[in-house]
Amino acid sequence: MRVKKTALAAAGLGLALTLAACGQNAATPSAGGASSAPAAASGAKVGVILPETASSARWEGFDKPLLTAAMAKQGLQADIQNAQGDEQKFSTLADGMISSGVKVLVIASISSEGGAAVEAKAKAQGIPVIDYDRLNLGGTSGYYVSFDNVKVGALQGQGLADALKAKPGAQVIQIEGAPTDNNATLFYNGQQTVLQPLFASGALKLVEKQAIPKWDNQVGGTTFEQILTKNGGKVDGVAAANDGLAGAIITVLTKVGLNGKVPVTGQDATPDGLQAILRGDQYMTVFKDISKEAEATAQLAGALAKGDASGADAIATASSDDPTGKRTVKSVLLTPELITKDNVKTVVDAGAVKASEICVPATQAACDQLGIK
Repeated sequence: MRVKKTALAAAGLGLALTLAACGQNAATPSAGGASSAPAAASGAKVGVILPETASSARWEGFDKPLLTAAMAKQGLQADIQNAQGDEQKFSTLADGMISSGVKVLVIASISSEGGAAVEAKAKAQGIPVIDYDRLNLGGTSGYYVSFDNVKVGALQGQGLADALKAKPGAQVIQIEGAPTDNNATLFYNGQQTVLQPLFASGALKLVEKQAIPKWDNQVGGTTFEQILTKNGGKVDGVAAANDGLAGAIITVLTKVGLNGKVPVTGQDATPDGLQAILRGDQYMTVFKDISKEAEATAQLAGALAKGDASGADAIATASSDDPTGKRTVKSVLLTPELITKDNVKTVVDAGAVKASEICVPATQAACDQLGIK
């Protein structure tokens, strides 16, 4: 997949991708673009389907409340449901929302195949679809809102490289996300822009890499333990695709007395992940300000509910290529941020987590030192 910027090309790194942080997250809708006067968006119903709760705390803990508030701010009625990792439930929820007459459908799908099937049904009923956080390859959505996901992976790779720079030949294990999730592919591609040259030069040594179906944390932990055992219990760094997988890996490292000695990456800046960073068990995470993702999605949904295509296009100023569907999708691509112990306070100051969620007895001293209150 290739993502294009409208104004700024990403620095090389040998990808078949051109990345863009989006321009503005909001825009004044244009009066043009509709053949007749658009209906008012106020009170329009928007269906939102989130993928699961098992692998990450973000969907229910962050996305749902933030989307609820952002949709209400746009005068929209949001029906937000979670498919709980079940493809059939995902499809059933979509059928119900389409039948109920939603004006816009927002989906964070479990797989591209499932998402594309839902989009085809919505298209047949004239309902616009926004891919939320994950682009459905081979789908028909008109818009996509997410973060610069190759950049997310590049931050993970850079974080691990920084942590291991004083250890030439350090042995690295990569535990990646679900192979059915296009984002997981992008995260891996981003990691490789930093790590592959280091593997090639011998500065780092790749022990093994493994994708984890459904982002299953338990499977991720078991897989990591098997790789570690096969490698004689030796590892110097772990590229974990998100905080949930990182937590499972840290559990294994703790069991063998290596926690705090082996840098582990993550993503999502969850309370558990931030606690692990403050304890010294996890080296870094990636902060994706989901409030901005929710706001951009609600703004797009508001424009689409009014039939204001020009207004929606003014919001989605970047674009993403879907090679499977041979299409270009109008996009909002937000900028992620690398978080280590030194700047955990950034996440608190942004209002993404509360100090009380991460400053617990095991981390209180670190919170005091960093001024997190």
